[in-house]
Amino acid sequence: MNDSIEPNEKAYIHEFIDIRGAHRANYMQHMAANWSPGAQEDRDQLLFGMWAVLGSTGPWPQVCNIWEEPGLDGLARSFAGEATGSGLQDPKLERWWKKAAEFRRGGFDRIALPAPWMPTIEQSLAAGTRATVFAHEIIRCRPGSAPDLLELSRQVASPAYRPFGWDLVGAWTTAMRDDDEAILLWALPDWDAWARAESAQRSDEGILTWRAGARETATDWHRILLAAAPLCPFRTGRQPTRDDQVEWTDS
Repeated sequence: MNDSIEPNEKAYIHEFIDIRGAHRANYMQHMAANWSPGAQEDRDQLLFGMWAVLGSTGPWPQVCNIWEEPGLDGLARSFAGEATGSGLQDPKLERWWKKAAEFRRGGFDRIALPAPWMPTIEQSLAAGTRATVFAHEIIRCRPGSAPDLLELSRQVASPAYRPFGWDLVGAWTTAMRDDDEAILLWALPDWDAWARAESAQRSDEGILTWRAGARETATDWHRILLAAAPLCPFRTGRQPTRDDQVEWTDS
């Protein structure tokens, strides 16, 4: 986090995607390489990150995608372009949708709004942030309190986890709700960094202070672990390009 950066005025799509069978690698390649380059050009949409959910900590097989949009106005333009045709899907993407359906069977999306101090993906990459291991938290809280919870994460949680190598790279409230859900995303240097912090949940003074403060408003708290996809910008340091694209054989 960098307090000197311009306020983040982006909007985000947060997705949990349920994968068909053993197609997780195919889906991640298809989404990052065959969707993102065109979306960058047509929608000004950037890939914030893409991860495989570590099955021992959450649903499986599942993928988490987060897309960065040029604000809610930009997202509205994207929706207008997408919800077209008889199937309410952009007709020029028909072949892409058909192939994607072979790899995924559904999912659940959120519109997420960032804390003003949260860096965009371009700012994170410019700062040299790289990681392949992530901790992802969804915190349900009393209506109206999600923005306060994000500020508490900046002031208390981030300093508490910093000695363990955790870097708070994402902090959102879920839109179209009653400000009753917050999402935190941490970049970790390795799996051992997770184990050390997890072992300290009931003993480290800083973590205990954060948890006590959050409990004043939190009603449910779920942390899962994520592994960065091969084309995740936090792994590669860049957005996917057309050079990454693959041609699939039609089934």
